[in-house]
Amino acid sequence: MNKQEIGALVGAQKAFFKTAGTLPLSFRREALKKLKNALIEHEERIGQALRADLGKSALEGYMCETGLVISEINFMLKHLKSFAKEKTVRTPLVQFASRSYIKPCPYGTVLIMSPWNYPLLLTLDPLVDALAAGNTAVVKPSAYSPNTSAVIKEVLEGIFPPEYVAVVTGGRAENTCLLEEKFDYIFFTGSKAVGTEVMEKAARHLTPVTLELGGKSPCIIDKSADLPLAARRIAFGKFLNCGQTCVAPDYILCQASVKDEFLHHLKKELRAQYGEAPLQNNSYGKIINEKHFARICRLIDSEKTVYGGKRDEKTLKIEPTVMDHVTFDDAVMQEEIFGPVLPVLTFDSLDEVIETVGGRDKPLALYIFSSDQKSIARVTAECAYGGGCVNDVVIHLATPYLGFGGVGESGMGSYHGRAGFETFSHQKSILNKKTWIDLPMRYQPYKTLYAKLIRMFLK
Repeated sequence: MNKQEIGALVGAQKAFFKTAGTLPLSFRREALKKLKNALIEHEERIGQALRADLGKSALEGYMCETGLVISEINFMLKHLKSFAKEKTVRTPLVQFASRSYIKPCPYGTVLIMSPWNYPLLLTLDPLVDALAAGNTAVVKPSAYSPNTSAVIKEVLEGIFPPEYVAVVTGGRAENTCLLEEKFDYIFFTGSKAVGTEVMEKAARHLTPVTLELGGKSPCIIDKSADLPLAARRIAFGKFLNCGQTCVAPDYILCQASVKDEFLHHLKKELRAQYGEAPLQNNSYGKIINEKHFARICRLIDSEKTVYGGKRDEKTLKIEPTVMDHVTFDDAVMQEEIFGPVLPVLTFDSLDEVIETVGGRDKPLALYIFSSDQKSIARVTAECAYGGGCVNDVVIHLATPYLGFGGVGESGMGSYHGRAGFETFSHQKSILNKKTWIDLPMRYQPYKTLYAKLIRMFLK
């Protein structure tokens, strides 16, 4: 779409929103049900598209994308009435007699820009929240996952008119045109570099934003951890989607005294989960494109590789790869890896861990494997990060009862469940003053008695 077409599309959505047609809860529920039914109907097509773009198996595609979106829809359908309800709050005596309440209201027309690594989930999850809150939405999926983007476009255009939900495909030109428009809210998931640009563009219109970015998420393992279980869960979470997960453990910080034992269990788990020949494993994904394949390969130091490292340029597959004796000076520690490479670093004391994590950009996620409750309490309190897990990885993003988002360099704002509904809603504060009484003390001419009463009321 060109600039004029995008401008007309946004204008049509704004006009539709002004009709108040999206406000009734019945309308919102019907929209969510249509989306759910369409996802169920197109499940096989979606799975094929995810397979083509990222090499995902049918089970992984449903578990990590389609199923999670349907779960979010079900959660919203169950709780929509309570989320949208006005909340009465206390009124101070000085405002007698009146009722104070907070009314959740949709922002209006929102823009949702999504990435390629979980192209269905990270497009439709925020859309579910936006529609539940009563907005219209323009969706911009990634050009790097063309098969899934095409299915998203087909699904949404098949159930929603463009003045309510529209899909804009394409690349940078379309992104630029969209960001020139004045939206009422922008929700962006992607890299820090592009997120910075989105925020700059939004600032010109004073448009509020949610930025879901990334970063180098640490995974801490201390000597009290259940090492076999830690290895099993890390092997799953790190190499899920071939490592192309924004909350994947980016690197291991392992207590030096148990590092060798942990590596032993990790190698065992990698063989068990991905086989002796991962490049031939049909359930193991691939890198999204040649550009990212080459970038990840450059991060692998063969001299420090202690497991994996093989790759196939034709299929864009890289084995689960573990690097040992890594320092923060190595190339693999200079950027978010976003691939199936796991560097292992060591520490001696918890103070060292907190200083190390605190001295770097705030990550999107942090994980700690430990049985020491004091250590867990210190790390979760003193380290700044978006969210995470204790004795597991990644799964904190799969619950509607926890808001998901970053902090600092890893983003701002959150969504999922109630947090998602509130992200796409303006919490409008309203004081409804009664007319049967009008206290005279605030009006001039001021009197000594009024001054005494005001001081009494404002204590």
